Amino acid sequence: MRSSSQFGQGERGEEAGSSHPLGSTLGGGGANFSLFSRSATRVELLFFDRADDAQFSRSIELDPRVHRTYHYWHVFVPGVNAGQLYGYRVHGPSDPERGMRFDPTKVLLDPYGRGVVVPPKFSRQAAAQPGDNSATAMKSVVVDPGAYDWEGDVPLHRPASRTIIYEMHVRGFTRHPSSGVVEAKRGTYAGLIEKIPYLQDLGITAAELLPVFQFDAQDCPPGRVNYWGYAPISFFAPHQAFSSRQDALGPLDEFRDLVKALHRAGIEVILDVVFNHTAEGDEDGPTLCFRGLENEAYYILEPDRSHYANYSGTGNTLNTNHPVVRRMIVDSLRYWVQEMHVDGFRFDLASIFTRDASGDVLPNAPVLWDIESDPVLAGTKLIAEAWDAAGLYQVGSFVGDSWKEWNGRFRDDARDFFRGAEGALKRFADRLIGSPEIYGHEEREPEQSINFVTCHDGFTLNDLVSYNDKHNEANGEENRDGANDNRSWNCGVEGPSDDPAVETLRNRQVKNFLTVTLFSLGVPMILMGDEVRRTQGGNNNAYCQDNETSWFDWTCLQKHADVHRFVKLLTARRLLRDTAHERQRVSLNRLIREANKAWHGVRLNQPDWSDHSHSVAFTVEIRQEKLLLHLILNAYWEPLDFELPPLDKGEGDSWRRWIDTALETPNDIVPWEKAPAVQELTYRAEARSVVALHAPAR
Repeated sequence: MRSSSQFGQGERGEEAGSSHPLGSTLGGGGANFSLFSRSATRVELLFFDRADDAQFSRSIELDPRVHRTYHYWHVFVPGVNAGQLYGYRVHGPSDPERGMRFDPTKVLLDPYGRGVVVPPKFSRQAAAQPGDNSATAMKSVVVDPGAYDWEGDVPLHRPASRTIIYEMHVRGFTRHPSSGVVEAKRGTYAGLIEKIPYLQDLGITAAELLPVFQFDAQDCPPGRVNYWGYAPISFFAPHQAFSSRQDALGPLDEFRDLVKALHRAGIEVILDVVFNHTAEGDEDGPTLCFRGLENEAYYILEPDRSHYANYSGTGNTLNTNHPVVRRMIVDSLRYWVQEMHVDGFRFDLASIFTRDASGDVLPNAPVLWDIESDPVLAGTKLIAEAWDAAGLYQVGSFVGDSWKEWNGRFRDDARDFFRGAEGALKRFADRLIGSPEIYGHEEREPEQSINFVTCHDGFTLNDLVSYNDKHNEANGEENRDGANDNRSWNCGVEGPSDDPAVETLRNRQVKNFLTVTLFSLGVPMILMGDEVRRTQGGNNNAYCQDNETSWFDWTCLQKHADVHRFVKLLTARRLLRDTAHERQRVSLNRLIREANKAWHGVRLNQPDWSDHSHSVAFTVEIRQEKLLLHLILNAYWEPLDFELPPLDKGEGDSWRRWIDTALETPNDIVPWEKAPAVQELTYRAEARSVVALHAPAR
């Protein structure tokens, strides 16, 4: 086999180029382009002047005798600068029965393209139908990643034990007119920058951004828009529509401005990444990139090869353990860490990473170990949604030594406990102390569990306590979409209520959920707007609602100021947690085993673990602070009097009430150091309330 250096020049000055690196790379007075396609018979590199050009400005045909090394097509083109738009036409067999779907009439994105432009009349339909789609196709952008001044910025590497994740949507955070952001910047990276002081004041330490890889907003039912962004079409380019700058290079720089600004505020950036499927959908979907390059390499196909395996629930499944796809995933992650300075990743439907080309589950999936063992990614936060849409559920059994997991059982058991479900107490008590029942066998750190009650997928916290049933009619699927198992309770009235008693109970339940999320061992995560009781009107699947259903309504900040204040005081205390166990790599099991702790019922040291029990109390010594903490959880529908542990009193020592969610603000939570003394030997916990007391340890 000849090396690329042995090849000559083309007719107009282009040279053979190099197979490495993949994508477009500036240098030497031009740009090198490299693309993988094993089965292509002919490749054309097309240059465009504008995103909506119906005709390319230049076409370079890659001669396989000159521009191909093994399965890589490559060319060096002099005179190319950053900002150049380009795409590919790839010729090859159109034989779905053999898994091949080449279509040379379609303009294809570069899988490694660092930028993407979307024409005003982009058409997903045109990419799915026969014929030339040049004018309506997305195009890739030549980018110089080094042409940015980071001003000394580096990823923060905040300890997991002092991490509080805020799951948020870039557009939804500032798109509402009440955000106060000027219209041109609403819903953009720049708009989010303006609201960073709010995030600082709230006390969160990590912004987990719903997908910001370029996605196809038309991948949704007719007349709607894919708002969440779980429809990726480029794993390297930031989403263009989230940028207030619509020039070809603007989204790249504006995203990096956001990362730099968040880091200056002490806030990490975690990206929700979707490597389990693409926006190309099933066999009736559009040809945008991967299927037109090497369909059977990029996707898991059914045995008949003409249909796509659908473990993602979206029409196709990325073949993540194919060597080329594995390399692309790792290269993407390295790029976002090295060039974009992100601090971590949350992997959507990560269990798909464990499937092979036939869809069978691998005990040690190569792609997972590729990610975990990569030195560039060492210290990067890796979070798995450890399940997929085909029933594979791996919470507590996900492969790897450093992966943290969304603990879906924390969500379910917390919901069950506070709605008064039978048999929930014992399960929830385990979740409160880091879920050793789930994770103890791995002898991992307490922060392996990502604890959450709500996330983008499902009810908001306000809706969890306001609706018994989902109300997704606006999605256009006759309320069939979205989960039916919500484990919610509407506190007696379905939807909004003017009844003060109902509203008081809902407020209390919201505070109960927030308290246990931020108290529990593990890494807490709260959903954007839960701190001000943001509502989606009972819609538990608002993926296609780019409107006030999904946007952060900033008027709620005043309406629910008491909940906002409650969260701020919770996060302030959470950030004081000691990090010694993390530095010393103390396991969850050891931490629990060596802790000075006790479980109680209404009587000391007599917890009731029966299925009919709805209350428990817990005392633990925080040794490094010489502090005792006593937590009372009463999910029963009547008040209960709990005995308090006696104290080895010094002068003036007593239990002090920090939290009582049954009290009106500002007594529901007080500044830690100003907590009032409790003189009685018992404490009455009102119905459906959480109480937290503290005292000095002697």
